[in-house]
Amino acid sequence: MQRDSMRFDVAIVGAGPAGLAAAIRLRNLSAEREVSVCVIEKGAEVGAHILSGAVIETKALDELIPDWKNKGAPLLTPAVEDRFLFLTKNRAFRLPIPPQMNNRGNYVVSLGNLCRWLAREAEGLGVEIFPGFAAREVLYNGDGGVKGVATGDMGRGKDGKPGPNFQPGVEVHAKYTFFAEGCRGSLTKTLLGRFHLGQGADPQTYGLGIKELWEVDPAKHFPGRVVHTVGWPLDGRTYGGSFLYHLEADQVAVGFVVGLDYRNPRLSPFDEMQRFKTHPAIRPLFEGGRRIAYGARALNEGGFQSIPRAVFPGGALIGCSAGFLNVPKIKGTHTAMMSGMLAAEAAFNALAEETPAPELSAYPEALKKSWLWDELYRARNIRPAFRWGLIRGVTYSALDTYLFGGRAPWTLHHHEDHKALAEAAAGPKTDYPKADGEITFDKLSSVYISNTNHEENQPCHLTLRDQDVPVTVNLALYDGPEQRYCPAGVYEFVEEDGKARLRINAQNCIHCKTCDIKDPSQNIDWVTPEGGGGPNYPNM
Repeated sequence: MQRDSMRFDVAIVGAGPAGLAAAIRLRNLSAEREVSVCVIEKGAEVGAHILSGAVIETKALDELIPDWKNKGAPLLTPAVEDRFLFLTKNRAFRLPIPPQMNNRGNYVVSLGNLCRWLAREAEGLGVEIFPGFAAREVLYNGDGGVKGVATGDMGRGKDGKPGPNFQPGVEVHAKYTFFAEGCRGSLTKTLLGRFHLGQGADPQTYGLGIKELWEVDPAKHFPGRVVHTVGWPLDGRTYGGSFLYHLEADQVAVGFVVGLDYRNPRLSPFDEMQRFKTHPAIRPLFEGGRRIAYGARALNEGGFQSIPRAVFPGGALIGCSAGFLNVPKIKGTHTAMMSGMLAAEAAFNALAEETPAPELSAYPEALKKSWLWDELYRARNIRPAFRWGLIRGVTYSALDTYLFGGRAPWTLHHHEDHKALAEAAAGPKTDYPKADGEITFDKLSSVYISNTNHEENQPCHLTLRDQDVPVTVNLALYDGPEQRYCPAGVYEFVEEDGKARLRINAQNCIHCKTCDIKDPSQNIDWVTPEGGGGPNYPNM
């Protein structure tokens, strides 16, 4: 099959903060010497698949676009108040604000809207952005280095055969390809295996973040208020917590994060989030309000110990593809953008050579000299300490922060999330209350307001390595955890001819990647569907 091809100096996969920051930095440097740049984005538009809390530091943005305020960047609500609560079932206790969670000087934002604005800035500088094109395959040169990527075919039927509207994918060739796919990118996953990029690092560990956007009673709205909670409804052994961020226009972002190293196979992160909203200290905020958006996304929690080697012949990992989230801060936008900028500078300098080096060794060297590296190093022990439980984790975090300043002479380590799941016989059953349709909701009504859509007649993008494993292993040993950890109702077990079978409702998928991470048998591979499919998040 013949595919059209395009060639650029640098191709970037993913129009998130890291990818767009890299593109803008490259084009700013192009005032000295022309460098062609393109960005490929699987969402129907830039920002369609972007989901974050979000409270952001502007450190990297200040460096990238110093006059962002004058240019109308959508950072409209300064953070003015922090609250940190410990919840029991019926009470809430104020805790001191950890220094990492002090948000004065930061902004409560829609990260999707910030990315839309960054994309306009990038296009104004000459970056070519192609939304609605999902990078499906990494292309390699004869010497084994990365040559670029190919976008997925359009118009194949469920059987994989070309249909009447078939269009082959397009090859994008580049001297350097940056992978900015975000957490658990499907192409990044193949690169980690092919080039052994994780060798010497801890396995990456993850959380699942579930978010809703609400319009609330103006009398209950306090622009710039930032609230975080730990404790109920999670038990003391399960890592997680919530956020409540008051934006502009009477909107509040509410989110709940559950560490994917949880043990109980009957735990449902979605239902824990719904239950959280019923707490006596939380429910009044939403009474009389209206839920207007929903989404979910996995996030990296491994931090410093889990950073892979970020370069390989022909390319680099940037942003959450490399895991640059600062977990104690609950922030990754500033670190993602900085990594993209450093990779851009390394590529720009390499392209000045008559024969550019295949590997951008200057990029990891620059990372290690940057504030990003020091920031992640000092935060490295806090997340893994919570494997000892909430109380011990909080206690250790205080000692690490105040006694050692994050520079303790030891490093705690991570284990793989999918190995943490206990067999169902050893775990309790959880009775989640039925959704009331006012404060709490079910999965399908939630997916509806995520504006998720996929062409139904296409190959399933949730592939099973072994068709029998969901029933013979997952259902038999773990009571089918995929029907609970998925926040979109994609997986359900049905009975046909007296036998259980896993049904995959791929049209519901909101691209969170949880199944690819938490499946206890690592039997599920998430690959990109047709470009433009998936959620279309507004203001998230």
